[in-house]
Amino acid sequence: MDWKSRRITTLLEAALFEDKVASDITTALTIDPALRATATVVAKQPCVVAGIGCISALLTLYGNLKPCGRFEVVSHPEIFDGVRVRKGQAIAVIRANAASILSTERVILNLMQRMSGIATLTNEYVRAVAPANSKAKSKTKIATKILDTRKTIPGLRTLDKYAVCCGGGLNHRLDLQDGILIKNNHISLGGGLPAVLARALARRHPGQIVQVEVRTPVELEQAIAGGAESILLDNMTPKEVAKALKLIRKGLPKATVEASGSMSLKNVADYAKTGVDFISVGALTHSATAVDLSMRITADRL
Repeated sequence: MDWKSRRITTLLEAALFEDKVASDITTALTIDPALRATATVVAKQPCVVAGIGCISALLTLYGNLKPCGRFEVVSHPEIFDGVRVRKGQAIAVIRANAASILSTERVILNLMQRMSGIATLTNEYVRAVAPANSKAKSKTKIATKILDTRKTIPGLRTLDKYAVCCGGGLNHRLDLQDGILIKNNHISLGGGLPAVLARALARRHPGQIVQVEVRTPVELEQAIAGGAESILLDNMTPKEVAKALKLIRKGLPKATVEASGSMSLKNVADYAKTGVDFISVGALTHSATAVDLSMRITADRL
């Protein structure tokens, strides 16, 4: 993650502005502006960490709003984004002006708690399909990978999708220009699957893969006949996915196959056993529960 990129900087600036960190009344009235402090971000539950880099990025941006002097953010060499930590474990230590820590505390924790929640949930899905993948490798079949979707909080997609990667998942499309995915509404508005698929294949730029979402046996047959390069099997049972997969492997041996819709930790392993290339899970970003983190702050004494 490039925490200095314009996209991320704009997002973080908006978060700081939303909380009016440069106008923190309570801190201004009660804290010596020269006081320095040490803060420790602590995991209050087992989780997969994501977002450590936002701490330095936010403090740097805070310094552009209000002079706060030097700061330092350190963590143990074994603690970094994507690592699982235990309850009570320190994630990062901040040494900085006390006011800057107090004013940015909530923004730091909000971002890290959400990102770590997404990373933790993603990792649960990755681990859930691991047994099926282990068997697949022994049979020289493709291991199933967990994908995210575009079901993210508006404005936070880059961070949400980065957190998915920290949990061991992969990103699907970042945005609408990042890939061609023909969905049911395109099909109904564009004159049917055969017409829409043919149009996309003829007009796409070199190197672009055309993926088609199918929901019925008829649509599957049309997608195969039309030469789809990737097929998304939407809201099918594991048994239906397995049956469809056999047809796709026979008719389009080079096409990738993705299963999506109604995925949960209870059933994702059953879908992985079918041998699909990917399973996309909207819940990774739209239903992840923020993990419980805290920040313990103490004044530095000379």
